[in-house]
Amino acid sequence: MPKIRVLVANQPRLMRDLVRATISDQADIEVLGEVEDDTKIAQAVAETEPDFVIIGLDKPDRRPAICDYLLVHHPLVKVLAVASGHENSVFFWSDIQSAVIESSEEGILNTIRGKMTPRYLRIM
Repeated sequence: MPKIRVLVANQPRLMRDLVRATISDQADIEVLGEVEDDTKIAQAVAETEPDFVIIGLDKPDRRPAICDYLLVHHPLVKVLAVASGHENSVFFWSDIQSAVIESSEEGILNTIRGKMTPRYLRIM
């Protein structure tokens, strides 16, 4: 079975390190790299063609602008927006659908593996 390909992007360094530590030792997940600069996310996605992009979520009630671009130009990519300091994160996928998930190791890994149990679905 092919590994799930993940790109970690634009979070504060500590969050990127924590997310990477959570997913990098998983046998079924491959971390393709990290992108620190928001302006380089689209290019990195085009070059690496990940299954998931994990980004920071500054405001839990607002979809990050990069989501619109990624989901329109790369419809197979899923975006997991992790909110630091919040209990919930948001998972975005095709047609800009979203679900709130638990901001925990289990919540992140279950979402990446397609086993999420969202708290509720919403359109942002």
